[in-house]
Amino acid sequence: MERILITGASGFIGSFIVEEALAKGMEVWAAVRKSSSRAFLTDSRIHFIELSLNDAAKLCEQLQGHAFDYVVHAAGVTKCLHAEDFHQVNTVGSQNLVEALLTTKQPLRRFIYISSLSIFGPIREQQPYQEIREDDTPQPNTAYGKSKLATERWLDSLAAKGVDFPYVILRPTGVYGPRERDYFMMAKSIKQHVDFSVGYTQQDITFVYVSDVVQAVFLAIDHGKTGSKYFLSDGEVYQSRAFSDHLRHCLGDKWLLRIKAPLWVLRAVTFCGEYWGRMTGKMTALNNDKYYILKQRNWRCDIQPAIDQLGYNPQVKLEEGVRRSVEWYKQQHWL
Repeated sequence: MERILITGASGFIGSFIVEEALAKGMEVWAAVRKSSSRAFLTDSRIHFIELSLNDAAKLCEQLQGHAFDYVVHAAGVTKCLHAEDFHQVNTVGSQNLVEALLTTKQPLRRFIYISSLSIFGPIREQQPYQEIREDDTPQPNTAYGKSKLATERWLDSLAAKGVDFPYVILRPTGVYGPRERDYFMMAKSIKQHVDFSVGYTQQDITFVYVSDVVQAVFLAIDHGKTGSKYFLSDGEVYQSRAFSDHLRHCLGDKWLLRIKAPLWVLRAVTFCGEYWGRMTGKMTALNNDKYYILKQRNWRCDIQPAIDQLGYNPQVKLEEGVRRSVEWYKQQHWL
């Protein structure tokens, strides 16, 4: 039986990867922390392992005696109180994991790293917008994007050092679906009759439903070539109101106050949010990274390589994905 280790297994994307691996008959090991919720990891077939990604020596001890065919590295942070924390968790933690896998001589056939379209930042922003492509030069303007790019470049550097490591990188755009909390905040706002958006310049947005990310993970395990990088979206491009319009429909076409503010208002709000978070020690979604993410106008990306090389075939478009998400939120009494 093939053995797979999934980091970030208790998280949004990771928990769905665990479910698919079980469905494929794999021996599934879910990497968690002591503090991790296991609300979505209740299947009795799951094996749990605690991994200290911030401690290289301890990590080697924890992996000793295990033998994994595949590792999917979905662990990471998307919000931090301090910018340097992104680097420590997303970059250094990833390096520690890979070095521990090498040190413990794991019989790895594939290592899948979940990166992000955010590594590219605001490029190709002259209208009409063009798709971001792999040969474009990344210009990340968020601490999150910079930490993900640093990990990608470190993985790329292994071959130059003579290290044979079978990694494949996936770069999803905005991932949404059941269990996800950031887009859920938009649903909650729509339910309360408020839709807030910023910027008056056209914004082209892309999305990918969580099950299509999971699809890509296992296609990359089967067909990915070492060093390859793939963008993931549902293949469509949407305008800024699309997500909120679908949410409104799924919530019963409620009356809605639409507020469109200039970017300087968002800058002021996120600046205050960042300051408040540092003062109180509580993370907030309204931070500096959120400003740059919402400010970015072009989120188009080229998924053709994933289609051609992996056989990627996104199944869920935005309207259906939002419907499924809202249905789940209601079932779980989130809405």
